[in-house]
Amino acid sequence: MLRYYNDNNKQMMPMAKRVLLVNKFYYARGGDCVVALNTETLLRENGVEAQVFAMEYPQNLPAHYQDQFASRVNFGGGLRNQWQALQRTLGKGDVRDRFEAVLDDFKPDVVHLHNIHSYLSPVVGELAHKRGIRVVWTLHDYKLLCPRYDCLLGGKPCEKCFKGAKFNVVAHKCMKESLPASGVAWLEAKKWNRRRLERNTDVFVCPSEFMASKMIAGGFDPAKVKVLNNFLDPVKLKQYQELDSGAPREDYYCFVGRLSPEKGIEDLLEVASRLPYPLKVAGSGTLEPAMRIKYADCSNIEFLGILDAPDVADLLAHARFSIMPSQCYDNNPLSVVESLCAGTPVAGSQIGGIPELIDSSNGIVFQPFDRETLSTAITMAMSRDWDHAAIARQALQRFNPETHLQALVSDIYSF
Repeated sequence: MLRYYNDNNKQMMPMAKRVLLVNKFYYARGGDCVVALNTETLLRENGVEAQVFAMEYPQNLPAHYQDQFASRVNFGGGLRNQWQALQRTLGKGDVRDRFEAVLDDFKPDVVHLHNIHSYLSPVVGELAHKRGIRVVWTLHDYKLLCPRYDCLLGGKPCEKCFKGAKFNVVAHKCMKESLPASGVAWLEAKKWNRRRLERNTDVFVCPSEFMASKMIAGGFDPAKVKVLNNFLDPVKLKQYQELDSGAPREDYYCFVGRLSPEKGIEDLLEVASRLPYPLKVAGSGTLEPAMRIKYADCSNIEFLGILDAPDVADLLAHARFSIMPSQCYDNNPLSVVESLCAGTPVAGSQIGGIPELIDSSNGIVFQPFDRETLSTAITMAMSRDWDHAAIARQALQRFNPETHLQALVSDIYSF
């Protein structure tokens, strides 16, 4: 069995020899995929034999078991596609045989699940559990509590389904405002209910205390719920370590993220248009075209579109502060983590896991859905003298891959 030495080279921590990571896609499609990919790299670089199971998809990276990946399903198109997708949601079809074949060959000590609903299925955790394999599940959204996954109803946070009343997803047509889509989500929630998921999972990893508290409020066993923040991958970590975080800042603040309603971007732009401070907006999303038109004549708002990682780091490193005006249960937002690693304070909504990342030394929190407190927070953050170097130093330690690995090995994998 492998052993990991901590930074002081004193305590030896036993580590699993083989970890099978499971995520529905195997490329950097979204935050869940990025975390799974980063975890795979982190484990391999520290001597663990890590392999991957996912769904077949054209953009997937090459993988050892790619020929055994579950066949692709499509929730759009004709009735045949929809029927196959429904079967997958319920854990039927080739996903079972293909996953079992990987288990037979690889013989993992740990199966580490990430985002598996719909395109794969929680059946993979059940199959691993039946073999006595330790099952760890990192949660990237609230799907185990909310069939819609994001706890939103009419643009506001909703917890109607937390205590088992999953039929609310049908009653309110939460999935795409569609009765059939909402019905499928309800069937999935009934099939993979809390008791069944809890029975087949050893540890639910929550990247925020907030998510952990909601899992417990939803009836999950507190002994199986662990908190572990996400981490910066080594490439990004190096980028931020090499920044001169203590250098003078330019006279602007910035937003980095998705331009969609739940991110509070409409309130932010309305407030920003009335303030004298320049705002740079990086990202794209459903609201981008309309917002570009609406604020085309506003000289203090600049839309940058999608930026690559080095440009995001440069944008953050020169900003006075960044802004995160979310109106949803954001879990452990990477944009906040990266901002702090750049030594850039954050003005963030007091919602979800955001306040856990912010204290009086590195940012300001304000009430979501409240433009007045948002405006006040922007003015305060712009006028305050921040210790950018200290902010970066603390964040780079907190979100360091080695810090994450030590907690993963000692408390999550428990070997």
